Parts: sequence; C-alpha cells; structure tokens
Amino acid sequence: MIVAETFGVETPTFQGEGPSCGCPALFVRLSRCNLTCARCDTQYTWNWDRFDPSAESTKRPVADLVSWAASCPVELVVITGGEPLIQQRNLAALVQGLLAVGKRVEIETNGTIAPDPALLIEGVGFNVSPKIHSFGVDESTSIVPSALEAFAATGSAAFKFVASSVSDLDRIAGLAAAHRLTPVWVMPEGTTAEEIIARTQILADAVAARHWHFTTRLHVLAFGDTRGR
Repeated sequence: MIVAETFGVETPTFQGEGPSCGCPALFVRLSRCNLTCARCDTQYTWNWDRFDPSAESTKRPVADLVSWAASCPVELVVITGGEPLIQQRNLAALVQGLLAVGKRVEIETNGTIAPDPALLIEGVGFNVSPKIHSFGVDESTSIVPSALEAFAATGSAAFKFVASSVSDLDRIAGLAAAHRLTPVWVMPEGTTAEEIIARTQILADAVAARHWHFTTRLHVLAFGDTRGR
C-alpha cells in the first residue's frame, strides 16, 4: 500500500474526531486523494505542487502494517488519508489482517467512492466526511450521491461534516435529508485551538437545535497542528 505515515505506537495518541473521539488509537495514513480541497490539512498526501511524493510516501506490504499494529495493545486502528478507498483492493486485505489480530477498524473517507462489499464486515466502521463548498472544493466532484447512499445503506457509517459557519448547517441538512445520512456529526473547521474554540462557540447552539452530534478536534486542542499526533 502507498502510505504517508503510521503513528500511535511509539508515541501514544487518541482518535481526535467523531464517534470515537478520545479513544486511544493507532493511525495508518494512506497517501493519495481524488479531491483537492483548499482547506485540507493533509496536503502532503496529494498536493505534489507543494510536496515531493517520493519523500512523503512509501510502499509498505499489508503484512508489515498488520505487524506494526499488532505490536501495540491499543484496539482501535484508524485508516485515514488522503482517501483510503482509492486503494480499496489492498485495503480489504489490510482490514482483514487487522481484525484477525484483534483490532477494531475505522476508515475515514470523503464519501466519493462506494465501499467494496469486502469491507462491510463486523468490526469495521466508516467515518464519512463529505466535503461541502466552504471547505474549498467543487461539490460537483466532492458530493457523489450514489456513494453517499451506499454508505448510508451499510448501517456502519457516521457522517461527519466540517463546518465553518452556521450557514454551512443548512447545506449539511439538505444533504442529510436528500441522501438519508444519519447519524450526522458536525466538526468545527480549524487547525489551531483558538479557531476550533471560536467556531465551536459559533456553531454549538445551532447544532444542538438540530439534534445532531457535535465533535471537536481533540488532537489539535491537545497537540496543536502537529503531524503524527
């Protein structure tokens, strides 16, 4: 697999977002993405105008990644990116290997590629994060209705939207209604503690009024915008 980085074994960390926020976690960050979001905070996985792919990614066998994860007692492994489902054929083998050594898996995805049936197994959850216009992306490429509906049909997906303003919540509500996306999680956009706290205070009442879930970015609050945490 083409991997940007792995972390959580040598220096312990947490899942910072979504339903498992605060849980101890290991991370496998895969390289490459099919979107080019202006506000993306992991552009080293895809933006080769700014980063050197030969320096930012390596090819690692599935067995090597499983062995790395198995060396640590932490149960949760988060597979993120980039966009992990670009490497879906090998991803299924990685997931099966992780489950075989007693891990639980969460796959972070932008929701543009429908999941292979091989990934729809017990012990695997999807954190689907559709990117709306305010995230600096053209929704004609970032919103794929058939893929979103495929995730919704799995029963093992949570839909986590990044929001910058209260007006973003109307767009999120429209997508959730149109494609039956539930549960909905809202996360304030930001790469500093100050930004996250400020947007949390702006969004909180409106999110609560819609009876949605709200998540912070715990890793940013705890460790700053630091890679590998």
